[in-house]
Amino acid sequence: QVQLVESGGGLVQPGGSLRLSCTASGTIVSINSVGWYRQAPGKQRELVAHITSGGNTAYADSVKGRFTISRDPAKNTVSLQMNSLKPEDTAVYYCNADISVILFRPGRAYWGQGTQVIVSS
Repeated sequence: QVQLVESGGGLVQPGGSLRLSCTASGTIVSINSVGWYRQAPGKQRELVAHITSGGNTAYADSVKGRFTISRDPAKNTVSLQMNSLKPEDTAVYYCNADISVILFRPGRAYWGQGTQVIVSS
């Protein structure tokens, strides 16, 4: 059984920073690609940032230069550093990871429960 747990959300003023973490637990052979998504009220879920097992990263245009995704394989953790936050960043942020639980078998996608980020003065 694999679980993803996000943490680090909260209320922050515009221009402020938050650091989200996503930690995987369970019987894990490898964590492949990991993405951070967000969903604002009344909007579709969107991909914000993505990192591969090799460390290659990609970002949505709306967060480039402000958000940084990183991973710590030893801790099975992927973080999202969010700087210069704007009210439009307000959303529930979800972690999605492709995880292999059986050696030499492809991974499958797992989702965390989400963490709320509110950017408001």
